[in-house]
Amino acid sequence: MPEKIIDLKDVHLSLQSRAGQVHILRGIDLEVSAGETLGIVGPSGSGKSTLLMIMTGLEKASSGGVHVAGHDFTALSEDSLARARGENIGIVFQSFHLVPTMTALENVALPLEFSEKADARQRAEEVLQLVGLSHRLDHFPSQLSGGEQQRVAIARALAPDPKLIFADEPTGNLDAKNGEQIIDLLFNLHQRLQTTLVLVTHDESLAGRCERIIHLDDGRIASETAGHVLEPAE
Repeated sequence: MPEKIIDLKDVHLSLQSRAGQVHILRGIDLEVSAGETLGIVGPSGSGKSTLLMIMTGLEKASSGGVHVAGHDFTALSEDSLARARGENIGIVFQSFHLVPTMTALENVALPLEFSEKADARQRAEEVLQLVGLSHRLDHFPSQLSGGEQQRVAIARALAPDPKLIFADEPTGNLDAKNGEQIIDLLFNLHQRLQTTLVLVTHDESLAGRCERIIHLDDGRIASETAGHVLEPAE
């Protein structure tokens, strides 16, 4: 049987607000095998991005079990969570979160330098080449198109050679053509690097590119369906 790289058991998340306690996730059970592609869809406010935050260790569950890449996220300190995330997880957000005063190469090398990797700049150059930006190494974010900025963000996520790639609405700030290219790139890289890919999107057709799709509603998994698993464009 394939290794379980994500294993969530009865995960709940409640946050306190002025109006009282708000229940965001309500008893999530989810297993994801290593190398799998999973789409997460649902209406606005259904808990999609919050679930991603739980799986990446950026948010702690109120209760339940959260095991990711061999780590019990509920038992780790913030420092240990950051280390586990840095070693195992790459995250691509809707907003590119690039440092405007740094070049593409410097943006990608930054997390590697924080981890004190000796070959940070060399590795950054390799992954920028992988995403088709070897000719843009010394360009600043303001000199890049939206699609190129998202490619830099993908390169930054891939630089530590993670087992898991999480993408949260990765095409949300792009036009249709650039969005399609970014999705093709993510799936091509998933196949090439044998990562596990978790894609959060409001777009059912994008989610359909994944092997499995879970549909969230009001903090619960309402249903699960199989994707179409379309071959990415070359």
